Amino acid sequence: MDGQTYENGYVRTKDSKIAEVGSMEDLFPFCGEDEIIDAGGGWVLPGIIESHCHIGITEEKHGMIGDDSNEMTDPITPTLRAIDAIDPLDPAFHEAIMAGITSVMAGPGSSNVVGGQFAFIKTHGRCIDDMIIRAPAAMKIAFGENPKTNYGDKDVCPATRMGIASLLRETLFKARQYFLKKESEELEEEDFQMEAWVPVFRKEIPLKAHVHRADDILTAIRIAKEYELDLTLDHCTEGHLITEKIVESGYPCIVGPDLTSKSKIEIENLSFKTDKILQERGVQIAITTDHPVSMIRYLPLCAGLSVKQGLPMEEGLKAITINPARICGAGDRVGSLKPGKDADIVIFSGNPLEIFTQTLYTIIDGKIVYKNGDI
Repeated sequence: MDGQTYENGYVRTKDSKIAEVGSMEDLFPFCGEDEIIDAGGGWVLPGIIESHCHIGITEEKHGMIGDDSNEMTDPITPTLRAIDAIDPLDPAFHEAIMAGITSVMAGPGSSNVVGGQFAFIKTHGRCIDDMIIRAPAAMKIAFGENPKTNYGDKDVCPATRMGIASLLRETLFKARQYFLKKESEELEEEDFQMEAWVPVFRKEIPLKAHVHRADDILTAIRIAKEYELDLTLDHCTEGHLITEKIVESGYPCIVGPDLTSKSKIEIENLSFKTDKILQERGVQIAITTDHPVSMIRYLPLCAGLSVKQGLPMEEGLKAITINPARICGAGDRVGSLKPGKDADIVIFSGNPLEIFTQTLYTIIDGKIVYKNGDI
């Protein structure tokens, strides 16, 4: 996904890292300590990556009791941390591993204008602290129907799109003032709420914008440009209608979920063709299930359906590997089979974008965590 493709190759790992990748013709003899997996004509790929989901926060089977994705008591909650709500024992993590998904960007939902901090984590583990690659990895913000309906019904701002934008601008204005004082060492007292914004203004993490409708996408771009901040356009359902503006912005898009019903007005133009239209104009794209809106295990299928609508095959594979790795700020660790990166490797029986393909092995940090036939 980030260089040469080998028709008949090998990957050698050492401890938790990829040590070598090359052609079988160049492979020197195995030493006695090597554990050998014969892929038997299968496809060997970097671990698949889900770039936007709520796995472990909105737990499967547990209904309201297991749903910690939205703190609907205040529209501005930047201090919420995904790592404090993610349950690694959520069955969806094993479903992800069975699908070859080795890392995910998980975080709060979109009920609040500012929802809190996402985390980029591995899918295997029992303790969230041991699964983290980056935390915080992004600051969630949301536009459109969700904040409007959740707070408009309570007679609390925001009840309109103007209210959403105004609240976000006010928050960013105060956060920037705080940040500038902190950087110039003029800060008299630290503020817990404002500290959450420091990595955003240092451009260590992006704003992660929930945007479906074209006007909401443009508002997110407008505000991010006003404050000179990095941004990812998540969902981007009507991105294909304003492609030129997205290209001009330079921001990447995390597209989806497209494998779902058109349950809201703002997703009435939902289409798998969006990926192809954006990608062919040079926009960096990743594909998402937005689990549990669509089940996380269907992420490869979503990429396959985008390919069916014209996205080139290799770009479909990149949209669930190296592209999300880079968009999520983890391209130095995951997303491709490259020496020095984490040994997150998946062996498939064939092309993972095809529905009958099976996951044969999932390897995370150099350890086999799933093989076909496991219960």
